[in-house]
Amino acid sequence: MATITSAGVGSGLDLESIIQATVNAEDLPKMQRFEATKTRYSVQLSGLGAVKSSLSAFQDIIKKLADPENFTKRSNTIVQPASGDVISVAANSSATPGNFNIKVNQLAQGSRATTTSAFTAPSDVVSASGGKLTIAAGDKSFEVDVAAGATLEEVRAAINESATNFGVSVNIINTGGATPEAKLVISSNVSGTGNDLTITNDTAELDNISTTAFSGGAGGLSIAATDMARDAIVEVDGIAVNSATNIFKDAIQDLTFTAKKVSVGTETAKLTVDFDKTGVEKLIDEFITAFNNAAGTIEYHTKAGAALYGDSGMRGLKNQLTNTLSTVVSGAGGFETLFDVGIGLKKDGKLEKSSLVRSVNAALTSDYANVGKLFSGENGLAKTFESLLNTQLEAKGSFKFREESLNKSMRQLEDDKLSHDYRMTQLEAGLRAKYAGLDVLIAQMQSSGSYITQQLANLPGFTSNKK
Repeated sequence: MATITSAGVGSGLDLESIIQATVNAEDLPKMQRFEATKTRYSVQLSGLGAVKSSLSAFQDIIKKLADPENFTKRSNTIVQPASGDVISVAANSSATPGNFNIKVNQLAQGSRATTTSAFTAPSDVVSASGGKLTIAAGDKSFEVDVAAGATLEEVRAAINESATNFGVSVNIINTGGATPEAKLVISSNVSGTGNDLTITNDTAELDNISTTAFSGGAGGLSIAATDMARDAIVEVDGIAVNSATNIFKDAIQDLTFTAKKVSVGTETAKLTVDFDKTGVEKLIDEFITAFNNAAGTIEYHTKAGAALYGDSGMRGLKNQLTNTLSTVVSGAGGFETLFDVGIGLKKDGKLEKSSLVRSVNAALTSDYANVGKLFSGENGLAKTFESLLNTQLEAKGSFKFREESLNKSMRQLEDDKLSHDYRMTQLEAGLRAKYAGLDVLIAQMQSSGSYITQQLANLPGFTSNKK
């Protein structure tokens, strides 16, 4: 609004207050209505946002319940022996539930080859002219070039640093003593019986660091019986099972477990495989909590005096949510509705766990698969909720439409307020123009009156009535 200049200076009248009172009489009621409308829109947006947020949280849980994979998971419970952990088990989704006793008789290991003698220090030259080593274990192999004049230490570095090394490590053991020796020790991580290291060469000069000599026969590297590659061996319920590694896949069908250490004596790890009833029951608990939160949020924002009080859309939404709970599902065995699996609806419209028919745990124990179908089947409860929530929350859903409508009204309100401010500026300018003339006229009249009074006072015999 334009800056108000001082009016009434000429006449002495309080024209400024008159102008301001006239403008305020027109301006303040309108501004109060603007602010009240803006507050109402803001509160409605806030209420919609709170309901939308609670529905989004509920939708996240519904998506999990609608996913059949969340009902195919298994739980693995291991009771380890007193001596410590002998196995670990990977998560699985298809192993048949059962109980198993597992004893670890032997862990898998790779092979290790050691030179017999021939070298006294790491600086000893291995080959004057150089050559090539081929190192293999199982179905893996790589080659290493040995430079002319290379020392034992340089051969060690060449093998360890090879870009194609599949898991071979080389060390040098220095024995010391009166007749010191430097022994080359080459280890492979390829385990499994029959997967021993083989190191061959293309020149007899490298026979001392090969398991097989260039011309055939034994080389200078040998593998002791205790250093040979071997399988892991376990017993599952007394049945011996071998694996080239410590990982046993499908020794128990559709289950993978890893041998960690050899059992002491006859100790076994007791493994129980079951449906993940605990995980599903937790998911159902989250469903109950999220539904109650959504229903409670709608109720809070539609009660008397609240932002969405009397909102037919919100009432309809709450009715839809409640009615969906009673969806009848086919193909889920003896479970046709949510209330058949141990969930009840209280008088206040909130869900609770109930054991009037059966408990949730009892339903999961007696017919786990059909509980999954009740929620995640093609016509399951979660699918029905998912459809309802998508309609409300998707990019072109009802919440988006209402939010855009309110935001548009807020923008229009701001435009109306600017138009009103402009009208008030014009009103004030008009009032000032009108009162300016009055101010001048009264000032002139006051000036003329003063002049006449002065002239009369100068006349002979004129007496003023002023005391």
